[in-house]
Amino acid sequence: MTEKRQLTVLCLASYEKGQEFIRECKRLGCRVLLLTLEKLRDADWPREAVDESFYMPEEFPLEALVRSVSFVARDRRVDRIVPLDDFDVETAAALREHLRLPGMGDTTARYFRDKLAMRVKARDHGILVPEFVHVLNREDIRDYVNRVPPPWVLKPRSEASAVGIRKVSSADELWPLLEELGDRQSFHLLERFVAGDIFHVDSIVSEREVVFAASSKYGVPPMEVAHGGGVFMTRVIARDSPDAQALEALNRDLLRTLGLARGVTHTEFIKGADGRFYFLETAARVGGANIAEVVEAATGVNLWREWARIEVAGEHGGYEVPEARDDYAGIVISLARQERPDTSAYDDPEIVFRLDKRHHVGLLVASRDPRRVEELLHTYVRRFLQDFSATLPAPDKPTS
Repeated sequence: MTEKRQLTVLCLASYEKGQEFIRECKRLGCRVLLLTLEKLRDADWPREAVDESFYMPEEFPLEALVRSVSFVARDRRVDRIVPLDDFDVETAAALREHLRLPGMGDTTARYFRDKLAMRVKARDHGILVPEFVHVLNREDIRDYVNRVPPPWVLKPRSEASAVGIRKVSSADELWPLLEELGDRQSFHLLERFVAGDIFHVDSIVSEREVVFAASSKYGVPPMEVAHGGGVFMTRVIARDSPDAQALEALNRDLLRTLGLARGVTHTEFIKGADGRFYFLETAARVGGANIAEVVEAATGVNLWREWARIEVAGEHGGYEVPEARDDYAGIVISLARQERPDTSAYDDPEIVFRLDKRHHVGLLVASRDPRRVEELLHTYVRRFLQDFSATLPAPDKPTS
């Protein structure tokens, strides 16, 4: 009988995240290789779970990276390549294509990174999206501006979160912005601004089926927090609510349409004034802003850990999602004036996690009662604004 060979997982990390993914791979008996940036050499990686680390400079060309990883693979049989951040998704896909490894390839990766590609695919399969136009052909843009009333949102196609997004109120404001972009125009899209509440669905996908999903609702839309300051908030919504049921059905349809075979996803929808849900964007990764901790506090399911298990199970299947609890949780996070904010005055027993990050403050609460979660979060938002909150200009590129 042939002994089963140890799997080797190469983790790509442009940002410091995914520690629990790395630990779970090691617990599952894998050999773990970490490829990250030179500036993150001293970051808080779980070094006890990493067999070898490799470092690269920022703005390292893809061709050079392909050659470097191929050189590493001469003496180490790489079985899986996993991007731990949104910005590594396309890089991982290119490496998989070159090394002919299982997992998401270039075409599918586009649907989870390129905001234009994902919108076109969703729209063409009957999924509702805000009206949009590729910022490419001037005649098409003029037709769009004449047909779709402002305000609009000018978005980079491949950035994450609210980075680089600009709200535009008129054609007179739009055309100078496009001129300012120069030959970078085609890397953007223009979309109708839809006012409403923004929701996110965080999922586990196994063999093209959504096997776990948690639906949540933001407080102030993330774009407003990024550009105008304030307190970030999100919480899991009641599972038997019409919103949760509609979101889970939409999410299933979308991920089936985009063709993800296995992994985790973070998908955002907005509920417009007409009561309908519009697809905004999706990503083949764990959600940021401690959303994984919120999901785990409510359900007991750790998305990073389950992602590792799916990757190790691979194309042969065999992944089984753990049984989930039906509790509720939510989080509030803000920039803080203080370097190390003191939250000792916040002593409610529902607090299960306190964010430990310089010049940030965050509290995560969990309860069997979604109304109690809602009550605490709104109270904390008001108190944070008074006790801690600070604002900074919106970043031109991601900072975490």
